[in-house]
Order: sequence, then C-alpha cells, then structure tokens
Amino acid sequence: MEIKIPEIGESILEALVANWHKEDGAAVAKDDIICDLETDKVNVELTAEASGTLHITVPAGQTVPIGTVIATLEEGAVVQPPASSQKTAEPPAPAAAAPAATSTAGQAAQPPANPAARQQAAERGVKVQDVAGSGRGGRVILEDVLAHGKDSAPQKHAVAAPATKAEPAAVAQPQTEEAATAVDGRPITRQSMTPIRQRIAARLLQARQQTAMLTTFNEADMTWVKKLRSRHQEHFTAKHGIKLGMMSFFVKASIEALKAFPAVNARIEGTDVVYHHYYDIGIAVGTDRGLVVPVLRDADRLTFAEIEQQIVDLATKANARKLTLADLEGGTFTVSNGGIYGSLLSTPIINPPQCGVLGMHSIQDRPVVRDGEIVIRPIMNLALSYDHRLIDGREAVGFLKLIKDYIEDPSELFLEL
Repeated sequence: MEIKIPEIGESILEALVANWHKEDGAAVAKDDIICDLETDKVNVELTAEASGTLHITVPAGQTVPIGTVIATLEEGAVVQPPASSQKTAEPPAPAAAAPAATSTAGQAAQPPANPAARQQAAERGVKVQDVAGSGRGGRVILEDVLAHGKDSAPQKHAVAAPATKAEPAAVAQPQTEEAATAVDGRPITRQSMTPIRQRIAARLLQARQQTAMLTTFNEADMTWVKKLRSRHQEHFTAKHGIKLGMMSFFVKASIEALKAFPAVNARIEGTDVVYHHYYDIGIAVGTDRGLVVPVLRDADRLTFAEIEQQIVDLATKANARKLTLADLEGGTFTVSNGGIYGSLLSTPIINPPQCGVLGMHSIQDRPVVRDGEIVIRPIMNLALSYDHRLIDGREAVGFLKLIKDYIEDPSELFLEL
C-alpha cells in the first residue's frame, strides 16, 4: 500500500514531511499516527490505514508535491518483537545501564511531539525528551515547550547538528540556517524561507500583480466605543466570560457596511462578479511563522460575545499551529488590526479573491474641532484597500464612511448584554 501526500486543499501544492513517528521497517497498527505534514496553511497527521510494516521513501525534512509517495505499507499482522530479542548478538547490558540502552533504541526513545513543538525545541536548544508532554498519550505540544523554555533564549545563529539514529531527521527543520560571509568578508546568516513565508510572499505578489488595488483613508473618533466598553465591561465579562474588545465593534460595523455596499463583499471570477449573500469575515492574525487569516463563518449571525470568543479561539489555534484548512478557507472580507503592534497608518493588502480589506490602527489622543471648539479625542486611522476593477472610489469612500459612522455612534450595534 502506497502512502501519499494527500490532497489537503485547493491552493496547497506541496507539504513538508516534518516528522516520522515510526522508523523505517517498524511495525504499525491501523490508525497509528505515522507522520506529521506541514503546509503553508495547516499541519496534518497521517495515520495508517492498515496494519503492517512501514517502509519510508522520503525522509523527514523534505518538501514534496501533493501526491508524492512518501512510504509504503507492507500489509499484514505484524507483531513487534520484544526489545530484549532485537539484538541477540550483543551481550546483555547491566541492569543499571538499561535506561541508557533504551534511549539508543531508535525512534521508540523519542517522545511523541508535534512538529511545531520539535521546531520550537530546536530553536530554543531544548531536548524534546526533557519536556513533559500534556497532549494525548503524553505527546509534547507547542505550549509544553514554551512553558519548559521560558528562561531559554532562542539560538538564532545555531546550525542544526546532523541527525542521529536516536533522533532521525525528525529534528530536520523546514527552515535551515548556515553561517556565511558577505562580499566584504563580514559575517552573515543565510536562512531558507519557510513554506508559509514562501506562500505569504507569493500571495502578496499575486495581490499586487492581479488586482487594481487602491486604498482610501478616514479616521474615527473612538470616544463612544471606549465609553461603552468601560461602562459595560464588568457586566459583559460576568455574563459572557470574555472581555469586550474593539474587534467585535469593527466586525459588526463592517457587516452593516457590506450589506449597504455588496460589491465590497463580492469577488471577480473570470468575467463574472460573484456576490456573496453571507458574511465570512477573515481576521488577520500574526504568528511567529507569519500572517494567517482564519475566518469567522456567518459572522452576521454572531453576537458580540461570540465574535470575541471565536477570535480568541482562532488566535490561540493559530499560535499553537492547530488551525485546520476549514478555519482558513473562504472569507468574503478581511479585517486587520495593525494597531496592536503600534501601527499609526498603513495600506493593508487585499487577500485574493476578496476585493476589500479594512485596516485598523492604534488609537491616539489628538486635538480635533467639535462644535467650533478644539477638544482632545481618541482617534483611530482607518484604511480600506479595495480592488478598483470592481469597486469604484465613490463606493469605497462611502463604505469606509459608513464604518466610521457606526463606530462613532454604535448605538445601533446591539451589545446583547
């Protein structure tokens, strides 16, 4: 039986063989996890479809196209021989040395670990076997490594050592580094791009080359949103178990604006315009591997609390590298909050095939004129990048102005307290 890289998603063309859980020639049982795959979007665990003997053809650390045969499974009821009978030619080890002998017995000595956990452990100089796993069956997950290595600084310029038999290419990382020198002889480090960073680069270039992207700007007075949050935060948190943030206001305001300007919620498909009669809002989330955009499905049906909770859940999954393809597919419009990083003004890039993206920014107290007087107000710059092939400037300006109006007077946005 051939074991191939499966079809993971429409836009995913290749996958990294991140880690083999079984050695070449090992016995596996049906439904055993045998391999971890990493793509630019999601991580996938491959399980054995039958019992038998595993024969690996593609070692860990290699990126191969979808459909590639990475191993074969010789089907049959296979019983793993006891450890004591595997090396009959060698003299028995003293009882005190048993733990050491076990540790050199190959893959079995390696604790089960997610690819993200192995990568983080390698970057921090932490041995996976030293980390207590909290996942299923004692599996080491990313959070375990982060908790274990709180006081360990990442080794930025370390070059991965060759894999040993006890740690077969499972520690091989998609991102490799090597020390080098510049033309003038000064030291540099050359690092390969990760699959997700390559995909991000391709998507950004695609957005620039295949859309007529323009950006329009406005600013919103955040006084009323800040007052509402301050006034109702305690009640909201007590009832829903989560804090009322800024993002839910902008998601709600965006949905109302999308209803008024349906072209911003549409996409171009050949010579057709496809209008979506639903609102799947992408939320840009920054991770240590780059930007991902998980999607709030049918966001118009979500309450403020549900929006806030789902955003937290998606961000947690993104940083733990547990997003599934279903979390990322689709999306009719995107909201990106650069303000959390301190951005004052930017031009967000469209996420094709979407035609619009809203950029939020940091809030600053500024002098503004209200009723003929200069007063200090908390102001946020807003940016809407849009595909001018479908959306005219008048529509784009009107769309952003409507968002501004809802934010400055959010009384129509029901808080469901």
